[in-house]
Amino acid sequence: MIHIPLDIAPEVADARSEHRPVLALESTIISHGMPYPENVETAYRVEEIARQEGAVPATIAILDGRLKAGLTPEEIDRLGQVGPKIAKASRRDIPILVASNENGATTVAATMIIAALAGIHVFATGGLGGVHRNASETFDISADLEELSRTEVAVICSGVKSILDIGLTCEYLETNGVPILGYKTSSLPAFYNRDSGFPVDRQIDEVAEVARIMMAQWTLGLGGGLIVANPIPEEMSMEKTVIDTAIEEALSEAEKKGVTGKEVTPFLLSKVAEITKGDSLKANIALVHNNVRLGARIAVSYSEISANNSRA
Repeated sequence: MIHIPLDIAPEVADARSEHRPVLALESTIISHGMPYPENVETAYRVEEIARQEGAVPATIAILDGRLKAGLTPEEIDRLGQVGPKIAKASRRDIPILVASNENGATTVAATMIIAALAGIHVFATGGLGGVHRNASETFDISADLEELSRTEVAVICSGVKSILDIGLTCEYLETNGVPILGYKTSSLPAFYNRDSGFPVDRQIDEVAEVARIMMAQWTLGLGGGLIVANPIPEEMSMEKTVIDTAIEEALSEAEKKGVTGKEVTPFLLSKVAEITKGDSLKANIALVHNNVRLGARIAVSYSEISANNSRA
């Protein structure tokens, strides 16, 4: 029998065994998405929000070669203090980190994998990775998109990060059969602002409808994940011209410095925060809180539907 090096926190394990809702949370936002101590404060706060909405939070990471579904406060603080020095772990990094007994802050892709192994089907994050600008030359496409085509987890996010090529990202998702649901919006949000100019596949206005679509997709054997795009709260949405200008400046500097691969996104987010004098960081925190709140509600609804189906 193959032993998977997976540690499920007692609170999460109890919720799973009792068929109560669990919400997965990623850890790159702790180590690579925000500076210390805002990163740790945000991680504690989002876990609190999940509980307030009726779901058990499961922050996911790789520590000492173990896949972790649920972290202690001390483990979260450890990730926050180490910051960008910790490996940014996607699918390809998992076996290396496990075999070497090393640490990794999980991206969307890696979080989906570990969540699925732990039996968790709902995951809330900030923004989704995607097709990078100039991908026709660099072939830089986030592993998040490929994972969405294969792993049965619903990802609640504020759309695609506006530092990416949103149009090409939508095309890639369509090709791979990944539904994009807009929560109370017909337009895919663009992380810092509410409207990217690209339509979603279907506007959904009730969390129960999202849960029914999840159940239908997986009951039909279609596999893969789906996206629930949740716009940033209107009062925190940034002016498009302001954020676009900051992104262009950050992209130009990244090119000059030769920043490539998995280092691009954290570099750009940090640079944009610097250019906007912290406004983008405030927006980032607000949208994460908003997504976790929605994600927990979806987890509750999906848990109820699953329980009803099992009794039928």
